[in-house]
Amino acid sequence: MSRMVTAPGRAREYETIYILKPDVDAESADKVGQRVQEVVARESGKLTKVELWGRRRLAYDIAKHKRGVYVYLKYLGDGKVVAEVERNLRLADGVLKYQTVLVGNDLELGAVEVQSDDVKFERLELPPLEEDREDSRERQLGLIEPERPARPEMMDPEELELDPENVPEEEET
Repeated sequence: MSRMVTAPGRAREYETIYILKPDVDAESADKVGQRVQEVVARESGKLTKVELWGRRRLAYDIAKHKRGVYVYLKYLGDGKVVAEVERNLRLADGVLKYQTVLVGNDLELGAVEVQSDDVKFERLELPPLEEDREDSRERQLGLIEPERPARPEMMDPEELELDPENVPEEEET
């Protein structure tokens, strides 16, 4: 693979998504966000977008977690910025996984406009983590029928809340 060198005043555009532990507190999430922001600035990069996607279900369990808090970053820089961002994410305790993708190549640094609201790390305000009901493997595979309510003939008539006009009349013999 050949190494491309960017000209002065030009940069590459990258996207990084990192996943925090689902039970992360706001302080830890802020520390990771501030650290990433500092690294991008220190390495002469430019942060262009930050989005907090919230707590979502993972495609597969990571470190025994079924959910994670997703954070999306978009920034300009060179390979050094990416290496340093990933190194810091790797060292952070609250980060489960991360991935960086090259989006654009050879962009003009001055031509990219950034809204100040787009690069703010929002305070992480998530509802308490609820435990997922563990279904057995048999139920997940559909080998066990889902639970059904009791049959009407087995239930007490008061529970059925029948309308007296709609009750079938008994036949006379």
